[in-house]
Amino acid sequence: MHIEPGLVDATKIFLSYATGTAAAVYASKLAFEALKKDGPLSLLARSLLCMGLVFCFFEVLPHHPVGVSEVHLILGTTLLLVFGVAPAALGLAGGLAIQSLFFAQQDLPQYGMNVTTLLVPLFATHVLARRIVPENMAYVDLSYLQAFKLSVAYQGGIVVWVAFWALYGHGFNAANLAQIGSFGAAYMTVVLLEPLVDLGVLAGAKAVHRLRGSAWVEQRLYQAA
Repeated sequence: MHIEPGLVDATKIFLSYATGTAAAVYASKLAFEALKKDGPLSLLARSLLCMGLVFCFFEVLPHHPVGVSEVHLILGTTLLLVFGVAPAALGLAGGLAIQSLFFAQQDLPQYGMNVTTLLVPLFATHVLARRIVPENMAYVDLSYLQAFKLSVAYQGGIVVWVAFWALYGHGFNAANLAQIGSFGAAYMTVVLLEPLVDLGVLAGAKAVHRLRGSAWVEQRLYQAA
């Protein structure tokens, strides 16, 4: 999901600086908490790994322009469950920055919008995971329904934010609403695929016991809270 250049013009884009900064501040708070909990090497290793994966998700996996943005398989819930919310947030922000700086400079003015659109749904999905995953359950034991709810929260949040930026930029005219609708319909198909990817990755992690207790993965992946 990349906000297309020109969707929000220069006279309005200041709002994205505020929302992007707020998302970055909250991500920093989560990173500080992870630093105290897991140590600097674990946080750094997982964040760099997430950053590399996010860059691959954006540049290597198929992505298609639809309506007001592009449809990507971002796998935000996968990053959250395997690596933790702080590394996932830092990885999403860093991977997006690398792509914008070196491969898609035309996206730099939209960085605040794009990082908001990626991170705020991630934070909401993290809160939801704490509600729907019992404390005595490790993430590797998630059911499809649980993974599906998390995917709906993340991907649905992305669609909501893209729609917000499109309406903020171009208003409620019929053409804009039609493009938002086509993007939302296309993007929500990802919801059907992402839980299967999540469960496949979690099943693989469950089979690889040597990752238990590793600094490379989130502790909750293998053990209850």
